[in-house]
Amino acid sequence: MADGFLSLSNDFETATEADWLAAVEKSLKGGGLERITRKSDDGIAIRPLYREDGFASATDPLGAPGAAPYLRGAKAEPDAYLPWDIRQAFTHPDPATTNGEILRDLERGVSSVELSVDCTGEHGCAIEDAHTLSAALDGVRADIATIALDHRGKGSGTSVAALLALWGEGKGASDALKFAFNIDPIGLLLRKGVVEGGIDAAFVRTAELANVLALRYPKSTTLRVDARAVHEAGGSEAQELGGLMAHAVDTMRRLEAAGYDIKAFPEQALFTLATGANYGLEIAKLRAARRLWARVLEAMGLDSEPMLLQSVSSARMLTRYDPWVNMLRNTAACFAGSVGGADIVTVRAFNEALGVPEELGRRTARNTQIIAMEESGLGRVADPAGGAWFEETVATDLAEAAWTVFQEIEREGGLVESLSAGKFQSRIKTVRDQRFKAIAKRKVPVTGVSEYPLIDGVDAPVAEAHQLSNATRVSNEGLKSFLQDLPDRSGEDTTAEALAPIHLARDFETLRDRAAAHEDKTGKRPSVFIATLGPLAEHNARVDFARNLFAAGGIEGKEAPSLPETADDIAAGFKASGCHIAVICGSDTRYETEAADAARTLKGAGAQRVFIAGKFEAAYSDTNIFMGCDAVEVLELAQAELGVAK
Repeated sequence: MADGFLSLSNDFETATEADWLAAVEKSLKGGGLERITRKSDDGIAIRPLYREDGFASATDPLGAPGAAPYLRGAKAEPDAYLPWDIRQAFTHPDPATTNGEILRDLERGVSSVELSVDCTGEHGCAIEDAHTLSAALDGVRADIATIALDHRGKGSGTSVAALLALWGEGKGASDALKFAFNIDPIGLLLRKGVVEGGIDAAFVRTAELANVLALRYPKSTTLRVDARAVHEAGGSEAQELGGLMAHAVDTMRRLEAAGYDIKAFPEQALFTLATGANYGLEIAKLRAARRLWARVLEAMGLDSEPMLLQSVSSARMLTRYDPWVNMLRNTAACFAGSVGGADIVTVRAFNEALGVPEELGRRTARNTQIIAMEESGLGRVADPAGGAWFEETVATDLAEAAWTVFQEIEREGGLVESLSAGKFQSRIKTVRDQRFKAIAKRKVPVTGVSEYPLIDGVDAPVAEAHQLSNATRVSNEGLKSFLQDLPDRSGEDTTAEALAPIHLARDFETLRDRAAAHEDKTGKRPSVFIATLGPLAEHNARVDFARNLFAAGGIEGKEAPSLPETADDIAAGFKASGCHIAVICGSDTRYETEAADAARTLKGAGAQRVFIAGKFEAAYSDTNIFMGCDAVEVLELAQAELGVAK
């Protein structure tokens, strides 16, 4: 065995940054870093190289983990056993089924429960009264695993929070129980667009109940500040962060006006952000959130307190077609949540976009976190992203952009007033529309849908639509007693345009749905004939491009059984394929001499529309397809030619 180390750099000359920049310019054939610098939705530059001169990490300007103002998290050292809380979401409408899922997942590594509640059962578990809540939580130890509520129905959460508190009164010492009641009147306005009885009355009830719950359950949190609605509606990172701060500040002001001591707010609030698959940007977003909250506390004259932060994997990024890719998206989001310093991480089931998740969806959701925690060791180091030049620089840029968003909302009178006037929604819509345009042009790829689509993909399983239990309801006298001292003041409803959630794959999945319906109706899959020019080496790249583009709209590409040598061969192959449209694929050089003749022959053979791959303008061809073209528009045009109904 050789002694010492083998230095592989000894034979290379020392390179400077100037040398690197010169090499970049040479490889790009002119132009500098601006050609490989992209921008986020907020216009923040994402550069290819970050250095110490951009963020002086050697001086540790953000302090240490666990030290005020807690810019690097609340703990100096992560918990060796559970570095973050693995919180699983449960959405099955039937309380009895939900109970079985909760107990099973707690036995298999989940450390806390998030119960999605909707009395109708449409968007969560149908919790209607104390009996149905008890059915859902039977056997759950709230002194071991936190029970959190995710209010998806029409209310802001006070009634269900009171039900959970009532349930806890029969479970032993209340000071040992851990709940996240997550009452959120402004979140209701964001999600549903209406607060019945008015936002002021809702906050009066929230303040009174929060005071009671904080006394009875000191290990619990009572309030939620949730910006997921901004993210899921298509908002940018800065809009999500700015909305989060505006949500917190408006909540504190309204609670204080209702008699709540806002000094208790930091310890009683759970902040929730969505986390997408772009983990570099998402890590920076979570870090920026802590900086913004520290600044808000300073501005309001409150003591520094750690931010209790929950990361929930994005719903808008999940796809219905090729849903298995969602496992990769969720893994990236989980990585961002854990490395970005979230105290609580929730990973959605990969099959959530298809319906109610079943065992496989929940198992992969929890195991993604367990593997990240126990096998990848992501929680062994406090603030692992601390000092990373990229993360720190982008986090600073994001915090500044988000503060601008926050200040604009403040000038409009706060979040509730901005929402009531439709101003914040309008700005989110602008970003959302730009996002969909970029997706349509495939500048923002959706893997498995707009890029590398599978025509014959395998469906993922979902839970069966069980009927709700018909158990006899019991009296809610206990709940009435618990709520009897709360004021019942109501006025005119507070209304605003709700932030409707989107799916990034929406336009392409609509095209796929239409193609599938056409196949079901006619027995034939929509198809396009791929007319090749020249040998394989000349046309293969464009054939792959065309095949993938049309497959994104559910249109199958068909080729002749052997390479055509003449225009007549192309026409014969087209007729044999049974197609009604065609796309010509070849090199630009080949196009100059053969494209027009091929297009003319295809039209003579009955082609209703002839596409050409590339930007070459050929006589008799109708439409060009190329990188950066509006793929959704092209596919809608192709489907219309094929008689696919909208």
